[in-house]
Amino acid sequence: MFEGSYCALITPFLDNTFDEKKFREIVEWHIAEGTDGLVPCGTTGESPTLSHEEHRRVIEVCIEVSDRRRPVIAGAGSNSTAEAVSLAEHAMSAGADAVLVVTPYYNKPTQEGLYQHFKTVQDVGLPVIIYNIPSRSIVDMSVETMVRLAKLPNIVGVKDSSQDLTRPILTRLAISGDFSQLSGEDGTAVAFLAAGGNGCISVTANVAPRFCATMHRAWRDRDINSCMEIQNKLTPLHMALFCESSPGPIKYAASLLDICTPETRLPLTEIAESSKQRVRAAMIEVGLIN
Repeated sequence: MFEGSYCALITPFLDNTFDEKKFREIVEWHIAEGTDGLVPCGTTGESPTLSHEEHRRVIEVCIEVSDRRRPVIAGAGSNSTAEAVSLAEHAMSAGADAVLVVTPYYNKPTQEGLYQHFKTVQDVGLPVIIYNIPSRSIVDMSVETMVRLAKLPNIVGVKDSSQDLTRPILTRLAISGDFSQLSGEDGTAVAFLAAGGNGCISVTANVAPRFCATMHRAWRDRDINSCMEIQNKLTPLHMALFCESSPGPIKYAASLLDICTPETRLPLTEIAESSKQRVRAAMIEVGLIN
């Protein structure tokens, strides 16, 4: 089962090209800081604007550097089922532990269409984490469809960004056995755990990996006071990192730590000065910078 603090890794750019040197450093840093797992080429990794060649290289580098020291859930989502299958096949050949597959955006498939899409991708043979994020994909996978999918051998969990905290409870009641429920919302990560979740695929972990990992370990150890203390400390940062479309704010925050440049790819642009001030203030409040 996938559990704990997973990081939705940023993809560092330098002059609009993938900065492989910085990315290698990022992966090593996460392992040293205690991050439980790595998720390259998700939304935070700007997968929509990576070329297929870049996408595959980011996945390969992450797997190579982590070297089985941490599980890698490779982003392999697309609104084209054939493309998602191709990305999943590459992830499997590269040695990923699982793939993160988003509900198909733009097409607006029915629940039956969602079922057939994920059934086809899981046929590749690699464990699949369903990424349900209605705010970006428009479609929302129902609990009933997820129950159907969970009966398939390679559907092993969900990244839930529905912002509905009844979902993990309903899902847990409906699906028996090991089925990883990972929150996609930093701000409600602890509430999600309390509702039956197993972890979080975090944006904030890009700049506060030790805090995030320690919080999840405290939860697993039933040290609720320590867990809540960290969540309360991180909340202003969670809020600041979504003051504009992600990953603009998190990349600016990362630049303050010299993790990478703040570069994003069009149609995302540099965040506003007021947003920079908010992110900087939150980083100071948490104690990540002076």
